[in-house]
Amino acid sequence: MKKLYEKNEILFAVLWIVAYCALSIPVRGKLGDESPLMLAALAALALGSAWFIWKNGLREKYGLHAWAEKAARYWYFLPMIVLATGNLWGGVQLAYSGFAQVLAVLSMLLIGFVEEVLFRGFLFKALLKKDGEKAAIIVSAVTFGIGHIVNLLAGQGNLETVIQVLFAIAWGFLFTFAFYKSGSLWPCILVHGLVNVFSKFSRESMTMGWVYTGATIVLALVYCLYLARLETAPNNREA
Repeated sequence: MKKLYEKNEILFAVLWIVAYCALSIPVRGKLGDESPLMLAALAALALGSAWFIWKNGLREKYGLHAWAEKAARYWYFLPMIVLATGNLWGGVQLAYSGFAQVLAVLSMLLIGFVEEVLFRGFLFKALLKKDGEKAAIIVSAVTFGIGHIVNLLAGQGNLETVIQVLFAIAWGFLFTFAFYKSGSLWPCILVHGLVNVFSKFSRESMTMGWVYTGATIVLALVYCLYLARLETAPNNREA
């Protein structure tokens, strides 16, 4: 694994993303987010990626060494935190009952960690090193959003998937800019996890889905324009 990483970081990142899709899509489609097997697969990916980063001294490179310094410059990440509650705007309703809800919540938290490490960590930093700032931000954010098309394979409806892709692209830009400028991946992991968890307490509403997506796109644009003016974190200046 380390030899591949040293030889071709982009291929390394892509293979991790492929492994994530290959493990999660079949299980999620057949057994659902409340499946113990889903939780086990996500835990394996989370532990495997974390082990590689810690073992090879890459915590600072991937923003897992500390919380963002001078967090006030990022409005304490309030725009992202506010948007994280969006799944609850239409009301609260448990997606599952009993222990199944607990398993789903744990899976959602792990998805937040795994997707941030893979897309904002491995993929973004590899692209930043090879193609520069603009390409890395755009490709990382858009790839993250388009990747949600695979939810069709898990039985999700067409219109719901379109909303989710637009929503995920907006979040992709938010997370990428926040990591690039702050140098810490932890705020992105935390907020990503909250977005996912709250989706399991959300009362389904197509109207509120569009409202939430629209609000996310608008606020993402404004916040990213603000973040773009800030100085880039040291660990992201040296890709």
